Amino acid sequence: MNLQNRFAPQLSEIAVSLIRQFDEKVANIPDIIRLTLGEPDFETPEHVKAAGIEAIKNNYTHYTGMSGMDDLRKSACEYMSKKYQLNYSSEDEVLVTVGATEAISAALTAIMEAGDKVLIPTPNYPGYEPIIHLVKGEPLYIDTSENGFVLSAQMLEDVFAKHGSSIKAIILNYPSNPTGITYSKEEVQEIASVLAKHEVFVLSDEVYSELVYEGEHVSIASFLPEKTIVLQSLSKSHAMTGWRIGFVFAPQDFIAQIKKTHQYLVTAASTMSQMAATNALSVGFNDPLVMKEEYRKRRDFVYESMLDMGFELRKPNGAFYVFAKIPFEISSMDFCLQLANEQQLAIIPGIAFGQAGEGFVRISYAASMEKLELSMARLRKFMESRLALN
Repeated sequence: MNLQNRFAPQLSEIAVSLIRQFDEKVANIPDIIRLTLGEPDFETPEHVKAAGIEAIKNNYTHYTGMSGMDDLRKSACEYMSKKYQLNYSSEDEVLVTVGATEAISAALTAIMEAGDKVLIPTPNYPGYEPIIHLVKGEPLYIDTSENGFVLSAQMLEDVFAKHGSSIKAIILNYPSNPTGITYSKEEVQEIASVLAKHEVFVLSDEVYSELVYEGEHVSIASFLPEKTIVLQSLSKSHAMTGWRIGFVFAPQDFIAQIKKTHQYLVTAASTMSQMAATNALSVGFNDPLVMKEEYRKRRDFVYESMLDMGFELRKPNGAFYVFAKIPFEISSMDFCLQLANEQQLAIIPGIAFGQAGEGFVRISYAASMEKLELSMARLRKFMESRLALN
């Protein structure tokens, strides 16, 4: 009996992300510096950790309601209102999830049918397509690499003219992983004006919204509240990746449906993590500002260093990534493997973010300045050796 052949056929369309594959491949190289994963190097704030410890001591170790604790949902809605002028009811317009990853899964599982198309501006975070494939949908890519990684209203008009009603949803991610690019209020409004004409769900992944270096973050939900599902998380804003707390904000009737898929995926988020998250959103309302200022210094250093080395890149105005074009002919995978083996520096090949990312590399500057300075010195040595040959 060969049960291997009885797994769901759509599993053949997905694999562990190239980000993780590459990171594991180079992890055991001696003296390797890894600027690979999108994880803050800051520790969770002490007051948040204390709240988690206190929750355990006070026996907050049982299930919460499926939607999450009342206090956390209230704090989350207050946070969104004060930060982004988005007004949601804590009763029925917010759902606490196990990180943004589960928020993505629950939302897509709730809205997708076999054959539905989902628009994805690319290069893109590689966590969307696998879920789309698992629910037998089809990703439909919009290459933004020739437009400074910015999705334009005209690009959207063109794709809707071609694919029309087969498009069920669009996923927007800004500030963007991997490019670090975000949108101005005017750009968001132009995109919203196109989407307003079509019967599509708008999934807006805004987990890096606290890390905008010029201007303010503007959610597309400000313009399309009746269509938008906002995905949020405390992982990046409060350095809480391991606590696994995310959120879905959406109209009441959307949440009622997504709550069903959420229940059967996870039941509810961790109770002690929810207690810590309540503290993070209230006591730690301004915690992200300290981290943002440090990231800004790191961004400027890495950007200027890479520009000086001959990379082509646009200065990122959000998140904590630099996405740079390799200035000579080589595959992004070969470039990164050679760099890791010769100079003990690991960065992510652009192909990990879709075909539009080929020829680019992503560097995470969520690392100390000391580590970044050493990394740039190693990268410079590698570039000097390669450019001398080209």
